[in-house]
Amino acid sequence: MSSPPGRRARLSSPGTGRSSSETREELRRRLLGLIEGNRVMIFSKSYCPHSTRVKELFSSLGVECHILELDQVDDGASVQEVLSEITNQRTVPNIFVNKVHVGGCEQTFQAHQSGVLEKLLQGDSAYDYDLIVIGGGSGGLACAQEAAVLGKKVMVLDFVVPSPQGTSWGLGGTCVNVGCIPKKLMHQAALLGQALIDSRKFGWEYNQQVKHNWETMTEAIQNHIGSLNWGYRLSLREKAVAYVNSYGEFVEHHKIKATNRKGQETCYTAAKFVIATGERPRYLGIQGDKEYCITSDDLFSLPYCPGKTLVVGASYVALECAGFLAGLGLDVTVMVRSILLRGFDQEMAEKVGSYMEQHGVKFLRKFVPVMVSLGDIWNSFYFLFTPSLVLLAIGRDSCTRKIGLEKIGVKINEKSGKIPVNDVEQTNVPYVYAIGDILEGKLELTPVAIQAGKLLARRLFGDLMPECDYVNVPTTVFTPLEYGCCGLSEEKAIEVHTKENLEVYHTLFWPLEWTVAGRDNNTCYAKIICNKFDNVLVGFHILGPNAGEVTQGFAAAMKCGLTKQLLDDTIGIHPTCGEVWKEKTFLKLTSVDVV
Repeated sequence: MSSPPGRRARLSSPGTGRSSSETREELRRRLLGLIEGNRVMIFSKSYCPHSTRVKELFSSLGVECHILELDQVDDGASVQEVLSEITNQRTVPNIFVNKVHVGGCEQTFQAHQSGVLEKLLQGDSAYDYDLIVIGGGSGGLACAQEAAVLGKKVMVLDFVVPSPQGTSWGLGGTCVNVGCIPKKLMHQAALLGQALIDSRKFGWEYNQQVKHNWETMTEAIQNHIGSLNWGYRLSLREKAVAYVNSYGEFVEHHKIKATNRKGQETCYTAAKFVIATGERPRYLGIQGDKEYCITSDDLFSLPYCPGKTLVVGASYVALECAGFLAGLGLDVTVMVRSILLRGFDQEMAEKVGSYMEQHGVKFLRKFVPVMVSLGDIWNSFYFLFTPSLVLLAIGRDSCTRKIGLEKIGVKINEKSGKIPVNDVEQTNVPYVYAIGDILEGKLELTPVAIQAGKLLARRLFGDLMPECDYVNVPTTVFTPLEYGCCGLSEEKAIEVHTKENLEVYHTLFWPLEWTVAGRDNNTCYAKIICNKFDNVLVGFHILGPNAGEVTQGFAAAMKCGLTKQLLDDTIGIHPTCGEVWKEKTFLKLTSVDVV
C-alpha cells in the first residue's frame, strides 16, 4: 500500500546551554506553533497502525495533513511528554484540526461519523463560539472577559437554581451574592456595634437607646449587591460577551443545551468549554432539614431578624455567620459535630472559638441533629432545642452532577463531585477545562478562581503560558476576632516537614485600640512556622483586628521566600498590629510546647 499523502512537519532543536525548564518551555512553544499554524496536525509514529488509519482517513477526504513522526525525531519522547501535558493524552495518534484537539484514532473516526470533523475542517464556522463558560461566578466571569479581550467569541451561561426556601440571585456567583460581600458587610455591622461600646471609653456620650435594625441593614446590602450584578452585566456587554441566563447541560461533544426559566431550550456549540459552576450549601439529609432550615444562600436576604439562632456546623461559614449574628445582639448557639475550622490550624481555630464563647456565642460540642420539626430540632442525644431559626453550614457540594458531564466523558470524583484537572486546569476531555471551587485538591477561594480564570484564558487564546500558583495563598476567616493565615497549618507543617525540622515562634499581643477600651490583653495571637534549616516561613497565622489587611502583605513576602531573619530585619510600623512580629516578648518554642 502506498503511504498516504501528508507533509512531514519539522521540529527545530532548541539552542544549547538552556536549563531543562527553559528547554521544555521552548519545546511547548514550538509544538503549539505547529498546532496553531496547520489546518490538520497529526503527531504520529511511523509504525503505529492506528496512526496509519487516521492518515488514510484524511487522505480519503482529500485533506492535506502535517505529520510529525515522533519515532523519527531526536526528542520524540520529550515531545510526547509535553503533548500529554497539553492534551492529557499520552498515546498516538494525537490529532488537531484547526487548533481544536480532536483526540486519537477512535475519537477522530467518531467525529467523522457524527459530522463534527467536517465542521472542524471548515474552519472558524465549525462552532457558534470559541469559548462557552458555564457559570457566572467570579472565576467564570474573569475567564470569559479575558478571552473576549483576546479577541475570541465568548458566551457565559449562568442560572441560579433557587434554594429550597426559594432564594435566587443575579450575576456574580456565590461570593458577590451570598458569600464574601454580604458576609463582610454584616461582619462590619457587628464590629460597629462593638465600636459603640468601646466609644464610651474614648469620651463619646449618647443617651438614646441604641438598637440594630435588621431590615435596614439587609436592604442596604442587597442594594449594593444589585449594583454589582448590574456592573457585571454591563462589563460583559462592553466586552461583547454573550450572557444567557439559562441552565447549561452538555448533550454531546462540543454541544450544550441551555434551558431558561420558562423551560425553553436552545443549543450552542463551542470549540472549548470552561466549567465554573461552583458549589451550593449541603443539607443534612434528615427529616425536616429543607422544610425548616435555611443556609447561607438564604440568610443575607432574609426579610426578618432571625432571632434566637442555632447554627449547625463548624466551618468558616458557620463561625462567621454565628459571629456577626451574635455581634448584632442575637442569641446564638453553634452545634459542633467534631472540630472547629477543619483544615485550618487547630490551635488558632480553638482560640477563635474561645473568643466567641467569651463574647456570648454558646457551643454544643459533639452533637449532630437527627430531626427538625416546626420550631424544634432534635440532636443525636435526643435533646430538644427550640430556636427561632436553624442555619445549616455543614459544607458545600460541587454543582457538577446535573450538567451532562457523563455524556461527553468528563470524569468527576464520584464521592465529592469534584473535577480532577492537570496543572493547566484541563479535564480528561481535552477541550473542557474547569476552575474554582469544583476543582479537586484546590483551594475554594474567590481570588484563586479569578486568577485561575484569567490565566487559563491567556493560555488558551494568548501568547503567554502562565499557570496559576496554588501555593501560599492567603485567606482570612471573618469571625468577631479575625483570623488570617498563609501557608501551612502547624499540623500540616509537621506532616510535610516533620516536627524536628520546624521552629515555631508565637506571642500574644494587645492592640493599642483595645487598651483604652479595656478589652482583654491576653487574646490576640500571632504565630509563624519556619523550616529550621533555611529559616523560610512555611506558615503564617494571626488572630486580631484587621487580620486580613495584615496577612495580605506578609503573603506577598512569603511568595518571595520570606525568612525569619528578614522578618527580624524589617522595621515595623508603629503602632499597628502588624508590628507584633518585632516585639521583644516574641517567644521561640518548639511545636510541642505551643499551647
